[in-house]
Amino acid sequence: MLIGLQNVTFEFGARVIVEDATWHIQPGDRIGLIGYNGTGKSTLLKVLVGEYTPSKGTVEKSRDTTIGYLHQDLLSFDTSETITEVALGAFERVRALEKEIEALGIALEKDSENNDLLIQYTDALHELDVLDGYNIQHKAEEVLHGLGFSSQDLKRPYKEFSGGWRMRVLLAKMILQQPDVLLLDEPTNHLDLPSIEWLEKYLLHYQGSVVIVSHDKFFLNRMVNKIVEVYQQSLHIYSGDYNYYETEKALRIEMQQKAFENQQDYIRQQERFIERFKAKASKAAQAQSIQKRLDKIDKIDDVQLERPDLRINFQLDKVPGKVLVDLKNITKQFGDLTIVNNTTAEIERGDKIALIGANGKGKSTILRIVGGTEQHSGERVWGHNVEESFYAQHQLEALTLTNTILEEMQQCGSKKTDVELRSILGAFLFSGDDVDKKIRVLSGGEKARVALAKTMVSKANFLLLDEPTNHLDMHSVELLAGALNKYEGSYILISHDRYFISQTANKIWEIVDHQIKEFKGTYAEWVEWNERMAAKQKENKGSGNLSTAPTPAPAPTPKVTVQETKATTPNTAIDKDFQKELQKQKKRLQALELDINNTKVQKENIEQELGNPDTYTNPAKFAALEADYKTVHQKLATLNNEYETVFEKVLEMES
Repeated sequence: MLIGLQNVTFEFGARVIVEDATWHIQPGDRIGLIGYNGTGKSTLLKVLVGEYTPSKGTVEKSRDTTIGYLHQDLLSFDTSETITEVALGAFERVRALEKEIEALGIALEKDSENNDLLIQYTDALHELDVLDGYNIQHKAEEVLHGLGFSSQDLKRPYKEFSGGWRMRVLLAKMILQQPDVLLLDEPTNHLDLPSIEWLEKYLLHYQGSVVIVSHDKFFLNRMVNKIVEVYQQSLHIYSGDYNYYETEKALRIEMQQKAFENQQDYIRQQERFIERFKAKASKAAQAQSIQKRLDKIDKIDDVQLERPDLRINFQLDKVPGKVLVDLKNITKQFGDLTIVNNTTAEIERGDKIALIGANGKGKSTILRIVGGTEQHSGERVWGHNVEESFYAQHQLEALTLTNTILEEMQQCGSKKTDVELRSILGAFLFSGDDVDKKIRVLSGGEKARVALAKTMVSKANFLLLDEPTNHLDMHSVELLAGALNKYEGSYILISHDRYFISQTANKIWEIVDHQIKEFKGTYAEWVEWNERMAAKQKENKGSGNLSTAPTPAPAPTPKVTVQETKATTPNTAIDKDFQKELQKQKKRLQALELDINNTKVQKENIEQELGNPDTYTNPAKFAALEADYKTVHQKLATLNNEYETVFEKVLEMES
């Protein structure tokens, strides 16, 4: 065990976060720490690292275990150093050795016959070589590039960057430190899609253990082999990814419900017997015995799901014309930085558009141009009967801090009474005196709910949503996606949550070469199309047919284009064989992941048996368990080696 909780109870005043909780983090664990907003996920991480002390129980940690902890409070750090220098701070020992070697070199120039100095110099060089100290600059730049920084950015001072980009620098430093345990609190909140995909590939090969707090289902399904849910003041552990957790939790709830119902039937039967025979002399003793048994029975709790059910229901008053917004020859620049250049796009009634791409490409700028709040050159034509509502990425931009929640709702122009507004706020989990809270004291999740309530009450027929899922837990994200699917209006949204995009978009917009490229289809279809185009580009790499990365065409449908291209390409058979082999390797990778998870479960079961003192009273059983443990341990090592080999092959084929 690297670190863990043993029978821990932690309380904030009268509020219990966890009670008598035990959780051990083992080497190689990839854990997703989940739970509804306010259940105490981030608090638990602070208990693990010692920032908070538990009321009862102990936090256990191996003596040599190193921990990296990424959290929001790190934003208070500031420096004038370049971001490369900040990232290189991960190599403290290497930097110290470099200074030591420099000092020893100067000393040897003055006294070249000093044998002690020569030995120290040689030892320092050897340690630098063992620590791979000659490559730290390359390593730091590689990680920073992976997290979205350009070569020019590497020389810029850390203090010039905004909060989200600063968190990326600190994440890079933490990754480079390679601690035994990485604790990542909402790491994807600060990343765009390309950076999330890079982080996934990096962490899959990370040697240490990783604990991730995230509301991104796609990310958790790719990254974790265990889920720990904070629910009803307890920790519930599931040995699998997020999809496994959903299935297993439903099964556990069903089993608990059946057990509860069976026990209630049993109790009713026994109580009827007692009531019938307690006054009968021949049966009185038996009735008393049954009553004592009932008094001692461990009652099974009825299943009561505790979750924040937002009641989101977007409505509209007017039906707009066919075209909501027409962008003609739009150009937008910030100094020397060009966002779009002479681009054209159109939003029609019924469009549900996801605007995606790397940070810095200008997604939020495009959203503001569509909404009419950003200056630009070119023509923006607003459609007939269009009524828009804008959900801002940073709620502080849209909410007045000095207002109460109720005052904020009163000022949004809905013309609703206070009673109606209180009812709407109740649907967003603000009840009673909560509506009198000032905006400035609300958490990020609470501000997000207020902004959503304002968007819903507007009855707009065109929504502009900038990162609407930030600060929402997974259940609330699902409710929001469901509400948007039922919504009869149109919208354009920005999100880094791939699950949310896959559930809500029927068109994809991407900014490529300063142009808005439109894909008519879902996110899954867009991903599939891009993979096909990447494979086609690789196939034609030597021929010069494709000199630049392919981009989605506006019309009619990309799938038709792909089929036509295949029909005219002489290397179709080679492409099919390549794709067939790639699919084969991916299936093998999935099978290996399943085998590794199953083997880990077997290993954990054997370890539990070996941890039972009764096992050692039976020599034969102990010998059998010890042999099984060695077999499983060897099998796991073999599977992990094969997994790494196949994973490298898949990466090579996809690159």
